[in-house]
Amino acid sequence: MKALVYNTNTLKKIQLVEKDVPTIIHPKDAIIKIKLSAICTSDLHIKNGFIPFAKDYTTLGHEFVGEIVAIGDDVKTLKIGDRVCVNCETFCGECFFCKHGFINNCEIGGWELGCKIDGGQAEFARIPFVDNGLTKLPDNVSYENALFVGDILSSGYFGAEMCEIKQNDTIAIIGAGPVGLCAMMCAKIFGAKKIIAIDIDEDRLELATKQGLADFTFNPNSCDIEKEINNLTLKRGVDGVIECAGTAESFEMSWKIARPNAIVGVVAMYEEDLKLPLPKMYGKNLTFKTGGVDAIHCKKLVKLISEGKISTDFLITHKFKLENIIDAYKLFEQKPQGCLKIAIY
Repeated sequence: MKALVYNTNTLKKIQLVEKDVPTIIHPKDAIIKIKLSAICTSDLHIKNGFIPFAKDYTTLGHEFVGEIVAIGDDVKTLKIGDRVCVNCETFCGECFFCKHGFINNCEIGGWELGCKIDGGQAEFARIPFVDNGLTKLPDNVSYENALFVGDILSSGYFGAEMCEIKQNDTIAIIGAGPVGLCAMMCAKIFGAKKIIAIDIDEDRLELATKQGLADFTFNPNSCDIEKEINNLTLKRGVDGVIECAGTAESFEMSWKIARPNAIVGVVAMYEEDLKLPLPKMYGKNLTFKTGGVDAIHCKKLVKLISEGKISTDFLITHKFKLENIIDAYKLFEQKPQGCLKIAIY
């Protein structure tokens, strides 16, 4: 089968190769025929050497959907032929961290797909612990509808959940890329009354408005963000911040626009160390939450999609065949105007 692998021995660090079709290794495994996958910014982090635990020659990709074609003897909730979306994390469901909902820190799993074990930018993939890691799709949910459930939609939900949003809260989302847009729709699900989108890309801000995800949009290149936030919040600051941009500037903005006693949920993956300016923060009594997504709400998210309450379809702006995935990576890295997510089929 064709598969895109991380290969540090090549100039481009990625390579489309022929691999054997995976087989069942553990009785809780399943093999899925991949119908759609996507390229994530995290894939670029691996390609560019920012993920030290990524294993060479691993098939990339942790956003994908497909159909089960083989299944282990101990799988209880799924069967061959089921249409499924894939959780970006593999987790046993039995260890200390899994039982507390911290599946990103599973003692024998975590973020493995497309990083430590073969992922989904291929024709087939083996999924461990499938009773936990796969979600069956209802008939009215297409592969396109569900493509982002297991990663960026879960990440947006994770950010909103971290902020402990209450009814009528005002929430700011820094970064109106795919994760930020997902965070906006999830913040509304949690009951936020006002959503403020902040980005330097006017097209993405316009999209957030067009999709009904943001009530206010601000570009820090053309306005004073702190002043605008103060005008909207009686000078208190926002009730919660979801930081999805991942730069030193966006992190500084996150704590400056938060009101005292607010929560700052950091979803972004940073490429360099940052320092907390604790003397400047003193007295704001802020709570910071951060880390890799605990994608434990996939079934709930699929239900919300099935009920028409959320949709991520608009995020798919380009499609490439698997045989042309190297070109898709080039486009995704260039981030041309209007490019959000690329689906691979």
